[in-house]
Amino acid sequence: MNKKSEIIPEGIVEYFKKKFGDKIIDSRVEKRKIGVKKNEQKMVWFRVERNIFKDAVKHLLELQFPHLSVVSGNDVGENIELIYHFTLNHGEHLKEIPVNISVEMPKNDLKIPSICDIIPGALITEREKQEMLGVKVENIPDSRKMFLPDDFPENVYPWRKDEKGIPEKMVKKLWEEKK
Repeated sequence: MNKKSEIIPEGIVEYFKKKFGDKIIDSRVEKRKIGVKKNEQKMVWFRVERNIFKDAVKHLLELQFPHLSVVSGNDVGENIELIYHFTLNHGEHLKEIPVNISVEMPKNDLKIPSICDIIPGALITEREKQEMLGVKVENIPDSRKMFLPDDFPENVYPWRKDEKGIPEKMVKKLWEEKK
């Protein structure tokens, strides 16, 4: 894909497959209707191997500097999944292309490189994943807690569904409280 040509979702998928081959575990273009007029929008989804994750983000930057909305995270059993939600053509009416790059890590090896050196705005969302899921973001420029209090128990991560999640004794069941 040439930087000067129009960026299209199917071209983005081919651009990534050509560079990374079978290191792209899964890729797809999804269509959805948006807005009152139900205009069609296409979204690109990638699942990549962890060892190429940062290179995949850099590859996206070669097309266009993307807008990073957020990094979402999920406890998916034996693994933690992070999804980096980018947008190309950000702010261009009916031309925006959401590009989502997903990566999974085993819970016994929760490490991912920071992308703050290439997208400084990733700092807040990367810090959140450290606190809420226990992911170690390597080379993050500021790893201080931001969302949980300083006296929050060590090795407890609120978004986890396993034994590292919030212990029962910390949960207040408001629906059981007497009024």
